[in-house]
Amino acid sequence: MDIDVKNLHPLEVKVLRQVTRDDEITPEGMIESLGLKIGQCNQAFSWLEGKGCIIEDARHTKVCYELTELGRAFAERGLPSERMYLLVREMTERGGYLTLPDVAEALGLENRDVGSAFGMLSKQGVLSMDADKRIKIAQEKLPEEILTAKELLLQGLQGVIWEDQLSDPQKQVMRSHSKKRGASGVPFKMVEREEVSYRLTEVGERYRERLLEGGITGEEFGELTQEMLLRGSWKQGTFRPYQVSSPPNRVLLGRRNPYNAYLTWVKDKLTSLGFEEFDGPLVETEFWNGDALFMPQFHSARDIHDVYYLKNPSHAREIEQPYLDQVASAHENGWNTGSRGWGYSFDRNFTRRQILRSQGTVMSAKTLPRAHVPGRYFGILRCFRYDQVDATHGADFYQTEGIVLGNEVNLRTLLGLLKMFAEEVAGAEEVRYVPGYFPFTEPSIEVHIKHPKLGWFELGGSGIFRPEVSKALGVDVPVLAWGLGVDRMALMHLGLNDLRELFTPDIERVRLRRGR
Repeated sequence: MDIDVKNLHPLEVKVLRQVTRDDEITPEGMIESLGLKIGQCNQAFSWLEGKGCIIEDARHTKVCYELTELGRAFAERGLPSERMYLLVREMTERGGYLTLPDVAEALGLENRDVGSAFGMLSKQGVLSMDADKRIKIAQEKLPEEILTAKELLLQGLQGVIWEDQLSDPQKQVMRSHSKKRGASGVPFKMVEREEVSYRLTEVGERYRERLLEGGITGEEFGELTQEMLLRGSWKQGTFRPYQVSSPPNRVLLGRRNPYNAYLTWVKDKLTSLGFEEFDGPLVETEFWNGDALFMPQFHSARDIHDVYYLKNPSHAREIEQPYLDQVASAHENGWNTGSRGWGYSFDRNFTRRQILRSQGTVMSAKTLPRAHVPGRYFGILRCFRYDQVDATHGADFYQTEGIVLGNEVNLRTLLGLLKMFAEEVAGAEEVRYVPGYFPFTEPSIEVHIKHPKLGWFELGGSGIFRPEVSKALGVDVPVLAWGLGVDRMALMHLGLNDLRELFTPDIERVRLRRGR
């Protein structure tokens, strides 16, 4: 086997020169003998293991403890129990007395912390309380547990505390003051660290011999700087050899995620046209997600297989008035919209049911009560709907929703907006508009675009809100509305063939992806 020590990193050189076939190679040993940092040790071991110079010998788990933020505060100011004892003793010596609320106010502690401290000290026979709830000194000495905890806190300020270095009493105290994930209410966080030790292999021994023969120490200069030239320090050492045939390091330029950049571009385009952006929570009620859109409560889309229901809390407390009454009447008898409604008894308990937003149009409905006339609004919203995931469908997806309201807007206005989305935002060359049906718009239009690989697919739906929707929410002018799949528009714009590529974890595919 050809051994080339010239390409070894200085960290690898130092480790190999330091060990022999009989040595156990551990981070602690390298830190102590070479003064390396733990990160440098792990990096050197990884490189050497990859070259076959060292091999894993043993693996074991060690427990250590680290101070939490609360623990640092205790180390600097003292344990609540210690501070409480000293305060009560001082007050007693001056002939006064304190109650638990007095202690909490004087020390700036929460009542629960003072209560816990007193309970511990009382159990140890250090403090007591008389019939008037005055705290008394019962023992002129702090318990060993508190003194031990204080020592551990001060030790923790110096760094990690290893469990195998603690005495049995210290271990007992430490376990009562720590938790594995370091909850905010304890001074110590318990950490389990897996430690690996290595042995030098035959290959590593050959590398080591070559290093010793060549006098390579790992202290060689790796670069020539201006300061070295000015001071002449380059004459005092040797340089590492350069391998001019080695490939250069790959330069990965920083760049925004293409889909995220596309969403921002769509937002910028709409705001530049005078649209005001809206947004809202992912969790909505059946009222806003369907009822306010004149979707009957017995509609098939309300089926549990189409929407995701929340288990807890399952229902909202209330629905804003007067919109609840007006929407309910619109469903039952048409209210004052000129409609006969759906002719059923509106379920006011069902309407409070909480679900994950299944369509972005919910925000268009919620915007109507506060909208200005004339006005233009839009949003890019994440939605959730039970669906079979494939090249053009996802269980969660983004939609761009919007409304334009005013006395002068009409179907021609809507078609112009759809044309802009299909051709300018999606970049489609072939577009068609077909009649559609939605419970909340009349007329209703679907826009379809042709993908070069996937063929024709629906981009989304649109229409003019029915009076049962707009009037019930306080608007008495025509309202154009649309809900289009931004994910599908991105397919065309970014030149992709599958929606799942927008969310791939493959970083290389993301780096290579380009927009038009």
